[in-house]
Amino acid sequence: MTEGARTVEVERKYDVDAGTPLPAWTGIARVDAVSPGELRELDARYFDTEDAVLARAGVAVRRRTGGPDAGWHIKGPREGDGRLEIAWPLSDDDTIPDAVADTLARWTTAPLTPLARIENSRTAYLLTGPEGVIAEFVDDRVRATDLRQPDLADNPVQREWREWEVELGPAAPADDAGRDAFFAAVEAVVFAAGARAAASDSKLARALGH
Repeated sequence: MTEGARTVEVERKYDVDAGTPLPAWTGIARVDAVSPGELRELDARYFDTEDAVLARAGVAVRRRTGGPDAGWHIKGPREGDGRLEIAWPLSDDDTIPDAVADTLARWTTAPLTPLARIENSRTAYLLTGPEGVIAEFVDDRVRATDLRQPDLADNPVQREWREWEVELGPAAPADDAGRDAFFAAVEAVVFAAGARAAASDSKLARALGH
């Protein structure tokens, strides 16, 4: 991972029941193949100030192990249809790296404390076409622990759920109309499989009961 690498995530999230079958990816324009599923065991810890300055600004910071993008990540406020994500390589422990703290300084320089732990058993699939990866579809089985109340350390608040995400890849349509058409086709497929519109727009918000 490149230090301070920047990407813009454009994705859609869907809630599904534990036993919902995977979608049948047929009839979606430009998609001609789906890769075999790749299992990724992800473990992320999120941080914020005591008075939740980052959350109020729509910002999330985490340290995540597992998967191809293990490391430190800052997700910025939503801008239009996407969110800017900035990434740094994994450090040895949960101490906030200086580069991450420097980037967060535009929102806060206050100390950060543990907010939540999110463990995710993810199976990822690539939807590809003639020009490459159009989107990544992930099937997430999530277990979240609320870390805000240290007095509950022996009996923390935990939540479990399953969700799907579809994130645009480098070969996705570049124009708004093309993206809208692609996501409309995706939603026809995932809703037919039994998915629902996501009740929460982020795992962190759901982990904290929002």
